[in-house]
Amino acid sequence: MPTQGEINKALIRWGYHNKDIIRLSTIPDGENKAAQLARIQHARKDYAFFVEYYFPHFCTDNKTGKNIPCAPFHIAAAQTILKETNLRGVFQWARGHAKSTHMDIFIPLWLMCQKERQINVMVLVGKSEDNAQTLLADIQSELQFNKRYAHDFGPQYDRGHWLDGEFVTKDGVAFFARGRGQSPRGLRYRDSRPDYIVIDDLDDDELCQNEARVAKLTDWVREALFGTFGAAGGRFIMVGNLISKNSVLAKVSQIENVKVSRVNAYDKHGNPSWPAFWTKERIEDKRLFMGYRAFEKEYMNNPLTEGAIFLKKHIRYGKMLHLKEYRQLICYTDPSFKNSATADYKATVLMGKTPDGYFHLLKVFADQCSVSSMVGWHYDIMEWVAGRVPVMYFMEANFMQDLMLDEFRKTGITLGRHVPVIGDKRAKGDKFARIEAMQPLFERGLVIFNQHEQNTPGMRTLEDQLLSFQRGSRSHDDAPDALESALWLLSQRARTTNAKYIAQPRPSRRW
Repeated sequence: MPTQGEINKALIRWGYHNKDIIRLSTIPDGENKAAQLARIQHARKDYAFFVEYYFPHFCTDNKTGKNIPCAPFHIAAAQTILKETNLRGVFQWARGHAKSTHMDIFIPLWLMCQKERQINVMVLVGKSEDNAQTLLADIQSELQFNKRYAHDFGPQYDRGHWLDGEFVTKDGVAFFARGRGQSPRGLRYRDSRPDYIVIDDLDDDELCQNEARVAKLTDWVREALFGTFGAAGGRFIMVGNLISKNSVLAKVSQIENVKVSRVNAYDKHGNPSWPAFWTKERIEDKRLFMGYRAFEKEYMNNPLTEGAIFLKKHIRYGKMLHLKEYRQLICYTDPSFKNSATADYKATVLMGKTPDGYFHLLKVFADQCSVSSMVGWHYDIMEWVAGRVPVMYFMEANFMQDLMLDEFRKTGITLGRHVPVIGDKRAKGDKFARIEAMQPLFERGLVIFNQHEQNTPGMRTLEDQLLSFQRGSRSHDDAPDALESALWLLSQRARTTNAKYIAQPRPSRRW
């Protein structure tokens, strides 16, 4: 339960929010009736215009001060909901992509102001009753304080029916808030039953860890909540990001007659889905701080089970040997050709095998980047090694095509030295089986990561991809693939030599 101090602070913030609505929703001076009617007709047809005109307080970027127009997926969702009076829809939208703002505020008000009103009773469901009431209060504020909306579509505030979590407008539209699992039976206003139900971010991490609770709550959604519709039916909408495969959102999405809209931070071409607000710089800042696994769950609708094969406790960090003490050093690169956010990662690892059979991962680079950046990693490794020991540089032979080799050549000419890359011609077979085969080596503690590199972006990406690795997942696995290839080559080549990089006199014995 919130403390009294927290409640007081919330009330102060709420007061400022309502003042912003009043201040920014100014009415045009001296406007004639014809201009007003034309705007009303325009707003009923054009959802983007409706949002930008009536809700300027939502459509401004606080950091830049720039206007934030609707994204195409916002407009498409609104048009679908308007068109389909008996829609069963799940909107899996990434965090921060305005799913609550549109589904809980803008779209209901757009349906309400149509020439033939499209909404009579709305039910908003949240994680708890308090959460649902907080969400419902946003639309309640607009109906009470938005001067533009009231000017064009009539005053909506009805003092006698204006309670927290349950209110009725002057036009007779009723709004109810309910928490998950709370009984919705008997919900109605006069002779109208609910015709717009929106379930907002019902899942959380704790719930998704319990299959029985998820199953029980899914039954509640399908039975008690959906059953509040009358014979005429209504629009049934669920919004959230896919944080787990064992979630109510995931279960409802699998129902045959449910339409699913999925919007990730990046689209399939690697571009921001909502570039007016989520620039590439903003998204990358989130990704770098959160790490691969968390970013995939929260922003790409790709929940990954941590430690499905590789466990956190088996990823060990430790002190590395002096370079000359390793039996052999191999640098292996797993490249990709697309420079986009949805393309595979490029990954380069530097690995050595110790005389007593351990595999030390000295350096790793992994990112969605250009070929030139990947080539630069090799020179970073060459500089780090500083010629103290020989390193063998490998890359999968299938990738060593003219474009990539030309990039190595041009960089070599510029820097005055070339990377002697060797093509790995091994018939690799099934990638999942190869990477999974490393797991016993991790469990036995034979693979050690460089403790001084633990917080580098490449090492964090490798660790995240290992912990996310599982069959059937959409997660990236390029860094583990590069690691497996380096490990395999070290194992094979170490069988043919016991040499260390230690200078010592030649033995006088002759064979």
